[in-house]
Amino acid sequence: MKFFIDNIFLIAIVLVSGGALLWPSLTVRGKRGSPQDITMLINRGKTTILDVRDAKDYAEGHLPEAKNIPLAQLDQRLSELDKFKNRCLIVIGKSDARGSAAAAKLGKAGFGDVVNLEGGVAAWQKAGLPLAK
Repeated sequence: MKFFIDNIFLIAIVLVSGGALLWPSLTVRGKRGSPQDITMLINRGKTTILDVRDAKDYAEGHLPEAKNIPLAQLDQRLSELDKFKNRCLIVIGKSDARGSAAAAKLGKAGFGDVVNLEGGVAAWQKAGLPLAK
């Protein structure tokens, strides 16, 4: 008991840093896929690619056949995606945070199979995979 009292600040630091390390894995919601996983899903067919980046970023390069609906407009334009509810929906963002936010909104809207690209478009490019313009 004396050990805990004498080292309470060190114990607090260990607990806080451990929590900080676990936080990202606990807050991630939905399915995530690496560029290789996404490529396999696309090759299997029956997938729809949704790019939630701004129109400017989309114009600079996007995944082939990706549909662009910026995250800020997603709530208003969900009806455009209703016909894809029975397909796998791949969400592409500039970052994991943007893609995860879009995936959460889509999940709440009733889309059952939503997969977020880990690392966004940067990970896609780093893997050497093509972008369309």
